[in-house]
Amino acid sequence: QVQLVESGGDLVQAGGSLRLSCASSRTIYTIPVLSWYRQAPGKQRELVATVIVGDEPDYADSVKGRFTVSRDNAKNTLPLQMNSLKPEDTGIYYCYGRAGDREVWGQGTQVTVSS
Repeated sequence: QVQLVESGGDLVQAGGSLRLSCASSRTIYTIPVLSWYRQAPGKQRELVATVIVGDEPDYADSVKGRFTVSRDNAKNTLPLQMNSLKPEDTGIYYCYGRAGDREVWGQGTQVTVSS
């Protein structure tokens, strides 16, 4: 059973940057779909970015040009670089992986952006 563990969440001022990381207990090359989701207070969980093996990353319109996701196959991690942060980026950020019909979620890491 693969496990995903997020880290890097923090309190940051608007305009600042954070780098989240998702560490996998298994070689990420064996997890074709890896994504970052987030959930703001009182809102539904939403997709932030996805990286599918062999494809270019895909981003939500709200983060395009500000966030960058990549697969680090050497470290088995999924970093998410977040720049020009806005208060509306506040939420719990979750890592998600899917291989076939098997899905796994991390426990989440809190990101708070103050205005």
